Amino acid sequence: MQTSVTFKNIDSSENLKTFVSEKLNRLDKFLDNPAEANVVLSVEKFRHTAEINLNGDRLTINGKEETGDMYSAIDMVLDKLEKQLKKNKQKTRKRRTSAKAKGKNKGLAFDSMVYPEEQERQVRIHNIEYKPMDVEEAVMQMDLIDNHFFVFTNSQTERVNVLYRRKDGDFGLIQPTRS
Repeated sequence: MQTSVTFKNIDSSENLKTFVSEKLNRLDKFLDNPAEANVVLSVEKFRHTAEINLNGDRLTINGKEETGDMYSAIDMVLDKLEKQLKKNKQKTRKRRTSAKAKGKNKGLAFDSMVYPEEQERQVRIHNIEYKPMDVEEAVMQMDLIDNHFFVFTNSQTERVNVLYRRKDGDFGLIQPTRS
């Protein structure tokens, strides 16, 4: 990894340069291609600041930390960079596996396809309580809750009705009829 270290308001030190380069070399295992790191170490009164900009593998990662000790600031900013690199690595792995899965489904032979009739269907059961009310009251209840459906007993017909929200924002009512 190419590393450039810049010092602001602090004397340049070979110890700090080697410390930073050794720590940055540990991050190489998360990168596939060579990377470039720009490190800025600065001191303002009692604040020791370490800022690292890492470029490589088509990504740019920045980190900055301020503490009372320069070595701890470097360690903390490198921990941040490591977390970001791990997160990015997992994200790319996830994308690759999903892309492979999509590619495998395209190449299936006609005989090996799974038809919906052959798949076992699962029925989810959701118990609800419903109470007698008129349609206007059900509409008011539907406005209060954020569901797509509202089940109630119609107080006029004493039958179970379903009020649902349509795509255009209006409401629809499903009510049973005797046959």
